[in-house]
Amino acid sequence: MRKLHAFDRPDQTGPRLITARVIRTVDAEDATATAMLIDRGRIVAVGSSAACEEAASRAGLQPERVDLGDRVVVPGFIDAHAHPLMYGQMMTWVDCGPAKAGSIPEIVALLKAAAEDLPPGRPVRGYGYEHRNLAEQRHPTRFELDEVATDREVYLMNASGHGGVVNSHTLEINGVDRDTPNPEGGEFFRDAAGELTGELSDAACNILTGVHGVKIGHHGPNFHLADEPEEHLRQLDAATQRFLAGGVTAIGDAQVSRREFDMYLRLAEAGRLELRVSMYLLSHLLDDALEMGLVGQFGNAHLSFAGIKFYADGTLGGWTAYFPDGYVGDPCRTGQLYHEPADYAELIRKAHAAGLQTATHAQSPTAIEMVVSAIEAALAERPDPDARHRIEHCGLPTPEQIARMATAGIRPVNQTQHYFNWGEGVEEAIGTPGERFNPLGEFQAAGVPFTISSDAPVAEPIPLEAIQTAVTRVTRRGHRLGPDSLRVSAAAALRAHTYEGAVSLGREDDLGSLEPGKVADFAVLSDDPLDVEPERITEIRVTETWVGGERRYRAA
Repeated sequence: MRKLHAFDRPDQTGPRLITARVIRTVDAEDATATAMLIDRGRIVAVGSSAACEEAASRAGLQPERVDLGDRVVVPGFIDAHAHPLMYGQMMTWVDCGPAKAGSIPEIVALLKAAAEDLPPGRPVRGYGYEHRNLAEQRHPTRFELDEVATDREVYLMNASGHGGVVNSHTLEINGVDRDTPNPEGGEFFRDAAGELTGELSDAACNILTGVHGVKIGHHGPNFHLADEPEEHLRQLDAATQRFLAGGVTAIGDAQVSRREFDMYLRLAEAGRLELRVSMYLLSHLLDDALEMGLVGQFGNAHLSFAGIKFYADGTLGGWTAYFPDGYVGDPCRTGQLYHEPADYAELIRKAHAAGLQTATHAQSPTAIEMVVSAIEAALAERPDPDARHRIEHCGLPTPEQIARMATAGIRPVNQTQHYFNWGEGVEEAIGTPGERFNPLGEFQAAGVPFTISSDAPVAEPIPLEAIQTAVTRVTRRGHRLGPDSLRVSAAAALRAHTYEGAVSLGREDDLGSLEPGKVADFAVLSDDPLDVEPERITEIRVTETWVGGERRYRAA
């Protein structure tokens, strides 16, 4: 895998000497320090205060002193799989998550109140419901959303981001009725009598993007809903502040269409891109990327192209992950594969042959098998010991598949907050095997380096919550998911959300640990996540976040 080297102008900030109770470097030795010398956005020395003073003297530097007192410094968290623009857009929608609504009538009331404050004709959009968290234990229907409005679109997105429910008006204006066939890679759900329920998933969400909106075919869930460009820029700005508040300094945008690409370029041009972003173009753009000669990583220290994002199946949260024998919770549902295995293998072959990293969403054992087999075939045709192909989520791999991932160098990019938020639901959906959801301990035992990320907005970008959940495997409801062998240490979880995230993005030369020569991206914490009881990790506050040697966030 080609390494990315920044070619933009180095940060011009002056030298600073940072001191703290402890600095966790997350380097190869997991060393600790109490001081760090930085200059022009990069780390010059890490160690004791005296050692850093000596390094400053040798370099002829007179650094500004920044004493963080009893606080703790860790590398900036890397969120290797997130959807920043989607997250920012949802911040303007109606929050219908479990903290706001526990039943369908409560959701309807929230959406009604929002509709009253919107101009006539403006769509009403809500997000965050998970049907197993509702009193009714089911999805709302279009008829219930008709109570919100019958003269404008109403869309309630499922927490998974892979679909949701629309009102009757939305179906009517798009010409969708009981006789409309399901699109490839998506579904318009129907009741026992064949009538549309209003629930839709994945590629069926194409109807929500409007005539001129982003169309992605059957290559993934379509959440690329349009707003005015200036509104999108405001949404990205708002999302950026949330990531910084969590201590996140770099992101892998795991579904970039022309919409996202354009917005990042606009932000970068305006000097408003405060985070580092690595972009994964959605797979329907693969041929376009190859035609333009995008056959490896390129970009600068803040905005770069990393690879191609694929989908193998759907989501466990929305019950669209592919289980050909049906779900335990609903035997009539099987979920879906986005591609025929042979077609998918050809896409992977084409991307790999061009030297591109791939990142494929896959949850079920059947879908993961399709991915692992395709990557093995591509590697057999063109060996590459450092291809770093990724499996996003990688929810339920078999032990045999994990062993093959180790051999092929396939990297799982997991989201522990998924099982924190709805781990019980996975067990309800597929039975006892669901307790293995995101088996980090098994990856570690097999020698498979794993990465932790948020998948925001599916979960909030709160790395300390993700780390605690990796260590405890305790869900929001207090249920411990699976045996202790699935848990990992706090040190391993911290590494997974920092250094391993950088490796998954191909950015470890610059990011992920606090070592001389790397960029000075770090988070300042109120306590040490490796020195508190695991159940208390989420009590730790992020007090400051620094990017390129500059403080970008400070808690009020």
